[in-house]
Amino acid sequence: MTPDRQASFELMCDYTASDSLRRHMLAVETAMQAYAKKLGEDEAKWAVVGLLHDFDYEKWPEPPDHPLQGCKILKEKGYPDDVIHAIQSHVEQTGVPRVSLMDKALFACDELCGFTIAVAYVRPTGMEGMQAKSVRKKMKQKSFAASVSREDIVQGAEDFGVELNEHIDFVIQALQADATALKIEDS
Repeated sequence: MTPDRQASFELMCDYTASDSLRRHMLAVETAMQAYAKKLGEDEAKWAVVGLLHDFDYEKWPEPPDHPLQGCKILKEKGYPDDVIHAIQSHVEQTGVPRVSLMDKALFACDELCGFTIAVAYVRPTGMEGMQAKSVRKKMKQKSFAASVSREDIVQGAEDFGVELNEHIDFVIQALQADATALKIEDS
């Protein structure tokens, strides 16, 4: 069963007041859908995983409550087990292993989307013209977006089986295609 996108969006909005956290989840949704398309996977399902991966974060910010409390809600609402598993596995403290390609894609896209958007905000042209080297340069600057785990970005690409620069460029391209909707266009 593929979850309904509109119902998933409403669920995310019901639990998430922060505009920046909503935009983060929308960005991860965009990257996940793009990867699903590239890999011939279920685009709608992968997109919903990205959309809902942090929906419980404001209510339960500390792992493992996040994402386990949210996954209980998803289970009650009838979301498929593979969607729930992917969301559980994106946080190390749950102890839930990343096994499927969808699990690995979510982990690979999560921190990278947040970091890429942060880079876009400090560039005069936003997402326009951004390349992996811009992101890699900022990754070396520990004070920039300090809460983003560079180790998770690197490990995510490795576990997903993609070369880091190619992964960064792919995510950039996916986000560029939706930059206006994500409110990361040139400002």
